[in-house]
Amino acid sequence: MNLTRTIPLVAGLLMTAGTTLAEPEVPVNLPEFKPGQYVHQAPTVEDLMADESIHPELKKVILKGRDMFMNTQQFRGKYVFNDLNCKSCHMGEGRMNWSGPIWPAATTLPDFRGKNQHVNSLEERIAGCFSFSMNGKPPEYGSDDMLALVAYHRWLAKGAPVYEKNIGGRGFSHLGKDKPELDYQRGKAVYEANCAICHGEDGQGKTVDGQVVFPPLWGDHSYNWGAGMTRIFTAASFIKNNMPLGKPGSLTDEEAWQVANYINSQERPQDPRYTGDVKETREKYLNFHKYTNYGTVVNGKLLGDHDNTGDKPFLKPEVLRPRTFD
Repeated sequence: MNLTRTIPLVAGLLMTAGTTLAEPEVPVNLPEFKPGQYVHQAPTVEDLMADESIHPELKKVILKGRDMFMNTQQFRGKYVFNDLNCKSCHMGEGRMNWSGPIWPAATTLPDFRGKNQHVNSLEERIAGCFSFSMNGKPPEYGSDDMLALVAYHRWLAKGAPVYEKNIGGRGFSHLGKDKPELDYQRGKAVYEANCAICHGEDGQGKTVDGQVVFPPLWGDHSYNWGAGMTRIFTAASFIKNNMPLGKPGSLTDEEAWQVANYINSQERPQDPRYTGDVKETREKYLNFHKYTNYGTVVNGKLLGDHDNTGDKPFLKPEVLRPRTFD
């Protein structure tokens, strides 16, 4: 069955009035779920408040986790060192299928993860997002803040089966991993026509009254070179199913690939796993970087060949370490 959802079309900001300019609602066609896939409808805040089986103290913790997820910038300089919130990549409160819903992490972990080549816990998966996507430092394992985030993930998974991996609308890989022939200038044209209105010609996003409205897509205040979104296939699927805001699915597959390549051909803070040599780092983590432009030459420039860590005063958070049971 072909799913359709209706989302308000937000064209941009009416900057002089400080208000959002909303256009009429438009139908949005999302990909089809494959036969046999489990499709979960995550609960809402209204469901939480009406659920008498959940203890009031647990509700408080879940709501704290949701608040951290929706407004992660409140921890700027502590856990976060760029302009992103968790919701920047996991849209719809982390609930929405095809937008990187976060609840599958609670039902499929612990599990082996290819990115760091060992078995990951849910806390470790969350820590990875802070370390790479937020270019930051995660809450300590077992801390009140980490507990709140874990509680929010697990509550969103309420009713979902454990260790079911054939999940519809999960992650950002709908377009597959085999990229087509990519052209920087073609991607730039797609960006200028569809993305610049919100994220700016220079990719630095838009801020109103000190609040980030549209996040930056490259530069010091965006995700670093180790973030999952630097993988071109990840960015392409995210863009195809979620962008432009309010009319996902309006770009062709080819346009999504081209603009993903363009965005990820721009500089950003260093990969926290940096060894001191960009080509060595690329080879060491080639299982990840074979899908990125990191350590390759684009427009005559070797991407990632720098020591810049953005706003954070360190390179690698302590939590990024290997684990073995040998």
